[in-house]
Amino acid sequence: MDLVFRANRAITPDGGTAADVGVRDGRIVAVAERGRLVGDRVVELAEDEVLLPGLVDTHVHVNDPGRAEWEGFATATRAAAAGGVTTIVDMPLNSLPPTTSVDALEVKRAAARGNAHVDVGFWGGIVPGNLADLRPLHDAGVFGFKCFLIHSGVDEFPHVSSAQLAASLTELRSFDALAIVHAEHPSDVTEPGPDYPGFLASRPHRAEHHAIADLVRVARETGARVHVLHLSSGEALSEVEAAKEEGLRLTAETCPHYLTFVAEEIGDRATQFKCCPPIRDAANRELVWRGLRAGSIDLVVSDHSPCTPELKEGDFATAWGGIASLQLGLSAVWTQARQRGHALTDVVRWMAAGPAELVGLRRKGRIAEGHDADLVVFAPDEAFVVDRAALHHRNPVTPYHGRPLAGVVRQTWLRGKRITGDRPQGRLLSRGDA
Repeated sequence: MDLVFRANRAITPDGGTAADVGVRDGRIVAVAERGRLVGDRVVELAEDEVLLPGLVDTHVHVNDPGRAEWEGFATATRAAAAGGVTTIVDMPLNSLPPTTSVDALEVKRAAARGNAHVDVGFWGGIVPGNLADLRPLHDAGVFGFKCFLIHSGVDEFPHVSSAQLAASLTELRSFDALAIVHAEHPSDVTEPGPDYPGFLASRPHRAEHHAIADLVRVARETGARVHVLHLSSGEALSEVEAAKEEGLRLTAETCPHYLTFVAEEIGDRATQFKCCPPIRDAANRELVWRGLRAGSIDLVVSDHSPCTPELKEGDFATAWGGIASLQLGLSAVWTQARQRGHALTDVVRWMAAGPAELVGLRRKGRIAEGHDADLVVFAPDEAFVVDRAALHHRNPVTPYHGRPLAGVVRQTWLRGKRITGDRPQGRLLSRGDA
């Protein structure tokens, strides 16, 4: 074998165990009892280190091309690698042009080519008027299609009506593509106030509950596969749970910030915490954790949505809504998970295996024979305090600044090669890549 990773603990589909992981030509070819495998090179983990599969983050806004001053592929993917993420799937909006046609997809791929430190796939977009573009985008390799039920935050990516959602899901059902949905209902959202309580009141629980109920109804009528993005409301989980019990093909995700922060701790000018849907109160946070524990929520992804520092200035009525966290998700989730009795096996399921399964990446997200040798050396008991100046994101804006977290990523490997940040080695992925 080219390479053997020797770990006192490795997180495999069978749990945490002492293991050797053998690699040949960038692929895992053997997982055996520790000390059994022989390779040209052996990477022996320290006593305090655990070998994890590379994380898969299916909710990342890179914003390149068009708004590369917000974030770009080189900086985003370097941050991803520093946080143990070896595959991202880029959202179709906030870049210019948005990824709503094959031509726009090719522009996006050109921006990413040669600039990615991790593997990168792409979502397509559903907007009014692009129904005829969906099948060609699917054939061109996007992993599914994103739409908004409310204003997206950028005018070039408008939201869809109920009728347009139904027509789009009917079209996607014809070739069994996945729809991923920003589920807040515009009828329940009001103008935000400048302070945090005023902003939170403008996007109440019922906005998510109402939107998910509408989405469930259309999913039932069309038979389409649907995925609820960035669920923040514990009250809306009842709709997700009922849909799953009914047998509808519906999944849901949440994000590290909804599992970490609480509204009670957010000051009126702390706009680095602004996101949509919003961070809610402490009791709600525990409801979201309960949904994750029960399996009502399937996965955890970042919704990394950065911007320039200037766009975060002002108050909660005017500042950009988005949280930059791509580099910190693993540590943030692990910090909270361990306090609630969860193990690293749970975190790996939520942040590696689950997202890979959502988009059909059959060689990602697991330490198992036949999978890509995307691996992370993680020290779960080492603590650190987040310093925004030490992050690889393009702009040093994050609500995690100054926050103590547990768990440090010491090494990240992509297909058996260590990511150093010196030379991009990521590949552009298409739907169906095994």
